[in-house]
Amino acid sequence: MFKQEMKPDEQAMMALRDLYSAYGYQHYKVSKFESYDLYVQNKNFLQSKRVLTFTDTNGRLMALKPDVTLSIIKNTKPTAGMSKVYYTENVYRVPKNADGYQEIMQTGLELIGTVDDYAMAEVLMLAERSLRTISEDYVLDISHIGVLSGLLDSQALDEAQRGEIMVAVGERNLHQLRALCSRFDLPQQFSDTLCAIVSLYGPLDEALTQAETLELPDSCRTAIASLRRLSELLALTGCRNLRLDLSLVSDMDYYNGLVFRGFISGIAAGVLSGGRYDNLMAKMGREQSAIGFALYMDQLERYFARKDEYDVDILLSYCEGCDLAALIRKANELTEAGCSVRIQPEGAGGVHARKKLLMKGTEVTELD
Repeated sequence: MFKQEMKPDEQAMMALRDLYSAYGYQHYKVSKFESYDLYVQNKNFLQSKRVLTFTDTNGRLMALKPDVTLSIIKNTKPTAGMSKVYYTENVYRVPKNADGYQEIMQTGLELIGTVDDYAMAEVLMLAERSLRTISEDYVLDISHIGVLSGLLDSQALDEAQRGEIMVAVGERNLHQLRALCSRFDLPQQFSDTLCAIVSLYGPLDEALTQAETLELPDSCRTAIASLRRLSELLALTGCRNLRLDLSLVSDMDYYNGLVFRGFISGIAAGVLSGGRYDNLMAKMGREQSAIGFALYMDQLERYFARKDEYDVDILLSYCEGCDLAALIRKANELTEAGCSVRIQPEGAGGVHARKKLLMKGTEVTELD
């Protein structure tokens, strides 16, 4: 007999909860609603800028939460210790390349408190294992904002110029970067180094060795040294498929230091993103450091749909005049054996089952 199985997405969610709990992260539950002001003040931090709002009975403008991290920071009391939490929550946003709001499952974790090398390595390790839980064919790209920001700080760039360069870096557009450097009258050495940083991509340890040979300001070298320490720690955890991608950029108003993004084969967009967000903590009046990541289950829906080959273990159809008492006994027998069973009249169709049975009278036959 077939054992009743959870769907692939349910299996993944259960495995992720077990993974995070095993490292002392506690489950955190947040409200569906937050004051709209929270999101207005932090629009650039949101994956989607469109927020679903309503007015409550007190006349306050509220929002269905489009993000979990902001709610956790807002509702976690500042303490001298460390807060390690994970969540599985629904968020409400407009998915990429789609219209209309959707309720999307999101899971992730946050570490708030003292973020040292071990804390960063632990979060990266859990991000890597989260991807591996879903698929063996994955990549975790890692970067440090300090490399790019340190290089940009070496030149007299205004905010608009930095913004244009950051867009080109995020697109890995070397032609545009060189054109911008020329337009802004930046030194050739700067242009060459910037393009070298953006072009650098590969296994973490090997790519770091290449990065260490570049002519960089001291602040950039400090950032690369931090990545080197993390690489050495991650090697002890058995992490695989780690890549250095210094073109990986996030909003510097919120993020600082380590940033990372996870990909799974067959899904064009990233399914995991995270980083250190001390700047966001400061913006929200908190003196603590913080780091975390989120898995975007909307990006994983098609992946899980491909894996979920069957709707049910057994389709038990019955003919007109079937002995209903015998039908109930058979259904009980199958469910008690651990099978998931769908019972419906013969010819109803619409179900993809591992095994199909037909009951006539009191007799059960297996169909092809």
